[in-house]
Amino acid sequence: MFFYVYVLESGADNKLYIGYTSNLVRRIEEHKKGLSLATKFRRPFKLIYFEGCTDEEDARRREHYLKTTQGRRFLGLRLLQRGRKKASRAGS
Repeated sequence: MFFYVYVLESGADNKLYIGYTSNLVRRIEEHKKGLSLATKFRRPFKLIYFEGCTDEEDARRREHYLKTTQGRRFLGLRLLQRGRKKASRAGS
């Protein structure tokens, strides 16, 4: 079983939401439908980044890293490499 760390960009405030899940498609749909209290009022969302992990502990560690200053810099560089503009401020 794989776990996925994902980054969503809010269309409402351009901030980022970082999370992890074992079912990426289902979780993204939950965010888009407003079923998550943490993101309900920041819709619409766009999936801008994700990566797979081999177990839940790795996914939790990676999620935590991406929420740090160093992790946000990593995300900014990855998004710039892909030709995306970096979000102005990242919130979680």
